[in-house]
Formats: sequence, structure tokens, C-alpha cells
Amino acid sequence: MSTKKRILNILFWSVVSAAFIGPGTITTAAKSGAAFGNELLWALLFSTLACLLLQEAAARLTMVSGKNLGQAIVEQFNASKSKWLVLSLVLGAIVLGAAAYEMGNLLGAVAGFQLIFNLPSYVLVLIIGTVAAVILSIPSLKIISTIMGFLVVIMGLGFLITAFLIQPSFAEIFKGAFVPRIPSETGAGVLVLGLIGTTIVPYNLFLGSGISSQKQKIKEMRFGLAVAVLLGGLFSMAVLIVGTSVTGKFSFEELSLALQQQMGIGGKYLLGFGLFAAGFTSTVTAPLAAAITLKSLFGNKNQKKWEAKSLNFKIGWIVVLLAGVAFAAGNVKPIPAIILAQALNGFLLPFISIFLFIVINNSGITGKENSNPLWLNILMILVIFITLIIGLNSAVKAVYSAITSGSISGNKYLIFIGLISAVISIYIWIKARRKNND
Repeated sequence: MSTKKRILNILFWSVVSAAFIGPGTITTAAKSGAAFGNELLWALLFSTLACLLLQEAAARLTMVSGKNLGQAIVEQFNASKSKWLVLSLVLGAIVLGAAAYEMGNLLGAVAGFQLIFNLPSYVLVLIIGTVAAVILSIPSLKIISTIMGFLVVIMGLGFLITAFLIQPSFAEIFKGAFVPRIPSETGAGVLVLGLIGTTIVPYNLFLGSGISSQKQKIKEMRFGLAVAVLLGGLFSMAVLIVGTSVTGKFSFEELSLALQQQMGIGGKYLLGFGLFAAGFTSTVTAPLAAAITLKSLFGNKNQKKWEAKSLNFKIGWIVVLLAGVAFAAGNVKPIPAIILAQALNGFLLPFISIFLFIVINNSGITGKENSNPLWLNILMILVIFITLIIGLNSAVKAVYSAITSGSISGNKYLIFIGLISAVISIYIWIKARRKNND
């Protein structure tokens, strides 16, 4: 592969990074840096590698079977009594998840823009939504992916430069990245789960699988995807390091002031552009992922009705984009809205991870020679275990808070959640391996 093709390949797969480096990542990573310095960098390193593992499996599934993730799930559960339950769960997870993220994406882009220019929120929401619609109207997924990839690389470089200019301690960075530790202070565990949940996004798996092509070699896909996701993880770590500049209560305004004290007015502009770019690229990729998911679930019988330029495909992304615009224009506060989207993501993530694990191990779909080797299955089940902890934690806390108006925490609670997650993970492993050996 020539150097030009390698660069274009990386830019193409950078759409995955564009999708997970949104305002949620910026908020959670920067808040982690503000609260605990570099101590939680290891969580971002783990989540980046876990994201790469799942995205590779989703892309490889399409390349070896000719079926994207949605189509494979439909085939897997087609004869099952739980077919409609599974399809409803997938549909709800992706469309509702994308819509929830879309609100946060738009508000994040607006917050970044307002750090530089003082314009009304509703005006910016309408402008950003309109520009996103124009880009989504491009009838080529490859062109859209490349544009978003280019923007996310520029944004990431901005955060890397900012992180370097604040002169962090490289010894502390190394320690934080490679020595896993959850601080004893309140809120540390929640931020760890948030850092993982904001990097591994359910609809990203459908996006990555949907844009994969059998025309590309698996080796080429792995190279482009690996570089893109690892760069995305590096950019997220840069955001966390930038967040260490804040010494008080975290907000975008406080972070901007802290950067200005160290870097001058340029710090405000770099943060504003970075936050805007993160929000804008995700504003495009969330509706795109929803439309691709709808195509994979309902486009099997008539592919032409679900091509990128078709009315059905356009309706898919228009609904998600309009939902985000409607809620964002209602003057919702950005940080709570973004955190709400993260919580919803944490709840839905384990289901999609489990479905991916099951279909990638179904030799009837992938062919026996293309099923996961043992070492990959061990790594995937470990990721599923972690995503189950995230999902169960989100669900239990939401229910407990609704019933008692209080919060739940403590070591016994975490052990209980961990045991349940372990039992479910073992059950999924046994069931998937048994199916593969049939």
C-alpha cells in the first residue's frame, strides 16, 4: 500500500474516532484531570484498547461474511422466540442512544463556539444542525468518513499541542497510564466508568461495521483502524492532561480561564475550537450511525431502498438530527445533558457487546476458519465483563435514585455488581462456544 493510500485509509477509519471523541469524552476526560490529575489515564488506555478490539471484530465480521453487524444479528436471532425483543433492543439502543448523544453533541459544539464568540445558543444550534445536514446529504459514506476523519485529526492535534504547552510532568503521565489505581475520593469510580463508557460507544460498532467493505483486505482494515483508534485514545488522554489545569470546580469556562493563565488568549481559542470540533464531528456521525443501523436491520430484502442517497436512509439520519436540534434548542444545560447521554450509553453497551461476541463466534455466519481464536475470545469476554459492570452500575443507580432519591455506593455494592457481571459473562462464553462447536 502506498503512503497516500495509507493516509487515506487512516482518515477513513478516523470516523470511528470522530464518533467517540465528542463532548462527552471532552467533558469526562477534562473533569477527570481536574479532579484527580493524571491518575485515571490508565482507564483511557484500557478503554482505547477495548474499543479497538470490538471495532476490529465488527469490521472483520462484515469483511468475512458479507453481512454487517445488524444483518448478522437478524440472522442469528431470526428463528428465535426472542427475535423481536432483540431487534427492539438494538433499534432502541442505537436510535435512542444516538438521539441522546445528538443533543449533547450539539450543545458541546455550541459551548465551544461560545467560548470564542458570544452568539445565542438557539441560533448556533440551527446553524450547526443545518451544516451537519448538508454534509450528511453527501451520497458517499467514504467522503463523509474522510471529511470527519480530517476534522478529528486537526482537533486532536490542537489538544496535543495544548497538553504539551501546559508543561505536564511526564513521570506522572507515565505512572497514571500504566499503574491502574482508583482514588479513594468520592466520584473516582464513577469517572473511571465514564471514561470507559465514553470511548466504547454502541452505535460506533454499527458504524464501523456498516462502512466496512469486502473490497478492502483485512490487513489494510486493521492498520487503518488501529492507527485511527489509537490516535483517538491519545487525543482523549491529551484532553485529560489539559483538564489538570483546573484547580476548582470543573466547567468549560473554568478550563478556559485556567488555560489562558498559562498560555494567554490562545488557550481559550484552542479549547473553543477543540470542543466545537468534537461536538460537530459527533453531530454528523451519530445520525449517520443510526441510519446505517436502520439499513442493516431493515434493508436486507431491498438494498436499493436503503442506499445512502435513498429516502429511507435520509429519514433515518434526519429523525436523529432533528431530535437533537429540538432538545438542544430548548436551552438545556450542556454538561448535565452530556452526562445523561453517557449514562444511557453505559446501560446499552453490554447488550451490543454480547450480540457482537455471539455473531462473531457463529461459524454459520463467519465460516469456521474466520471465527475468533481463543485468545481473542478471552479478551472480548473481559471487555464484556467490564461493560456489564458499567451497564449494571448505571441501571441499579438509576432505579435506586428514582425510588429513594438517594445514591448507592460502597465496596459490597461493587462486589455484588462484579459477581453478577462475572456470572453473565461466563454464561455468554459457554453459550457462544457451544453454538460454534455445533
